[in-house]
Formats: sequence, structure tokens, C-alpha cells
Amino acid sequence: MKQIADLHIHSRFSMATSKDGTMEMLDLWARKKGITLIGTGDMTHPLWRQELKEKLIPAEQGLFRLKEEYVLPEALQYPGNVPRFVLSGEISSIYKKDGKTRKVHSLILLPGFHEADAFAARLEKIGNIHSDGRPILGLPCHDLLEIMLEVSEEGMYIPAHIWTPHFSLFGAKSGFDTIEECFGDLTPYIHALETGLSSDPVMNWQISALDGYQLVSHSDAHSPSKLGREADLLDMELSYEGLWNAVQKGEGLEGTIEFFPEEGKYHYDGHRKCGVCLSPREAEKYNGICPVCGKKLTMGVDHRILQLSDRDEGAAAMPESGRPYESLVPLPEVISACVGFSTASKKVQGQYEMLLGKLGAEFEILRKVPCEDIRTVGGASLAEGIRRLRAGEVIRKPGFDGEYGKIELF
Repeated sequence: MKQIADLHIHSRFSMATSKDGTMEMLDLWARKKGITLIGTGDMTHPLWRQELKEKLIPAEQGLFRLKEEYVLPEALQYPGNVPRFVLSGEISSIYKKDGKTRKVHSLILLPGFHEADAFAARLEKIGNIHSDGRPILGLPCHDLLEIMLEVSEEGMYIPAHIWTPHFSLFGAKSGFDTIEECFGDLTPYIHALETGLSSDPVMNWQISALDGYQLVSHSDAHSPSKLGREADLLDMELSYEGLWNAVQKGEGLEGTIEFFPEEGKYHYDGHRKCGVCLSPREAEKYNGICPVCGKKLTMGVDHRILQLSDRDEGAAAMPESGRPYESLVPLPEVISACVGFSTASKKVQGQYEMLLGKLGAEFEILRKVPCEDIRTVGGASLAEGIRRLRAGEVIRKPGFDGEYGKIELF
């Protein structure tokens, strides 16, 4: 059964997130987007986990759906499959190893509330899990993985957005150079890696050490409207076991939906305060120093991948474990480019809702609806914009040092 899965998201209990991060709104936006399987996010937070228990009902093995009394009336107008939820959460590990401070984020998925309760209880003995849906713990990744496996051998541990400079497995600021350095003897229990917004699969294919891993992509959404910025394309039995086989073994992982990596906010090297954005080659000319103020540049994902790569950038072929991918931008951004108003404007939001009502979910419109149908409903400009998007005929302005890049269609 075909699924679109976004497994890494956050609720309103995480820092710097929208107050709309409720189960009702996550269900609504999953339907709008056409996402059929979504992580709950923040499962270790006691209040959020209690809310999940109150509002979710078991569906297939290890999966849940929102109880009918909590489904918003607005959500019922969107056809398609009722979204399923899987228990998930992100952990921030900050610790010292080999004389260096390490800061790594990890995505954990578990098959049920019994396991989630046990996992949270173990973490609560180590640090504060009440103040943030993404708890910050002085817990090495190796030990976090060990705890998860002791709680449930069916758990999934996915290093999150592995190239982000400040908080990731391979981050230039505080990460590692190899998976083995991070996980040691437990490395064989890592099967999947989340590529993050600032890299796409072909960039990761430059590193042969990653060939055996499943590359997955998720939104890390801090508000429901951001769901599906990246997602997994699955063809699997709808169950936790089916998901486990897809993520851990690649059985049913057909591909991913990606940001254009240049749109990610850490793609190129740079210094945001000075407005300096540099390619890896340009940054090396300045020895990693900002040419304006003389401070150290933040190394971008593109540069960090080149540091660790052992394959030529232009010749990195898809490995046997690799999957095809599609690069997209959210539909409101396409509409905005066509009408000249911001994505938050009433004009763009009105047209967005009109298109969903007449053509179907957002991913259907971006990926499958014939351009002629889009032209009939939304006009020639929108049809041309989506044609260009599907063809990759876009202008790319890379993000840097926390500043999102821009993908222009016209």
C-alpha cells in the first residue's frame, strides 16, 4: 500500500514551536498535504504523551489514528486515507567524547505506549524531560541507543538531519567523522540516516561509507503547516512492522520527497551577520574566515560533505541501497511566485484552499495532477510554475548560517 510518511515532527511542547501543534491540527494538515503516516513527535514529554493516550485509538499493529470526536469538521472535507500516527520523539544529546563537546540529535520510533512509557522513565532518571518536548540530556548517543534497545528491540534509532552544523551526527561544529566513532560496538543497530533539509541523496552518495544505510527524509516541522517539507515514499503493509522493514531494511522504501538542498538554511558556508555566503571553494580561499569581520565562517553542509567524501561530486552514482527522489517546494510558495504576494497573504491562502478543494491534496497537485487540469483550475502561470518545479527548472539561491535559501520559479 502506497504511503507518504513524515516521521520527524514536533508538538507545541517543544521549544520554538507553534501553539497549533495539537493532535487535531496535525491530523488536519496531514490530510491537506496527503500525508498518510506521521510521527507524533515529542513522545517523551509527559503531558504530550498523556494527550496522545487520550486522543489516539489503536489502528493497525503499532499504529494509531485520531479518535473521531477529535477530528476537526474542516478535516472531513479533505478526501483520502485517514492519517495514521506512530510514536516518535527527538532527543538532543550534549556530551564530551574524545576531548570534544558533541551535540547530536536523534529520532526514536517505538511500537507502543508501553515502550514509550518505559523509555521516558529511563530518560527521566538521567535528565529533565518535562521542560522540552525534545529533551536535552548529557547522554552519549551510544548509551541512548542502548537504552532504546533494552526497552524495545523493535525500536528505530535514526540519527537526525545528519549534516546540520550545530546538532548532528556529522555536523561540522560538534559531530563525528564516522558513524563508528559515535556508536562504537552498537553501530550495527543503525540502519537509516535522515539527510536533513540542506542535503539530498545525491550529495550523500559521495560518501561510500553511507552506502549500506537507508536514506530517509522528514520535515522536522515545528508547526503543522510545515509538515511534508520532506517525506518518505513507501509501499508497505500498513503496520509498525511494515514501517520497520521499510526504514531499517529498505523493503518498501521507494524514495523520498526532498527540499532543494540549496533552500536549506545551512547549505553553503557563510556569516549571516555580515551577509556573507560562500561556496566551499570560495570559503577555502578565505581559510574559513569571514572576509568582512574576520570571524570564523559557519561551515555549510555542502562543504562538510566534501570534507568526508571519497567520490567525485559530479560522478557519484546511486548505490545499490539508494532510492530515487523528487525535489519539491511547498505549494503556497509556488502560488506566491505566481501571484506576487507572500505565502501568508489572504490571496495565496485563499487560492491554496481553492486548489485543494478542486484538485486534491497538496502532494497530488505538486506531483501528479496533469498540468492541463492545473491550468484549468489555477491558471496558466501556476501550471507553468508546477511544470518547471517537476522538471527541476528552478533558480537556486543557497541558504547559509541559519538563513534559508530561495528557490525561484520565474
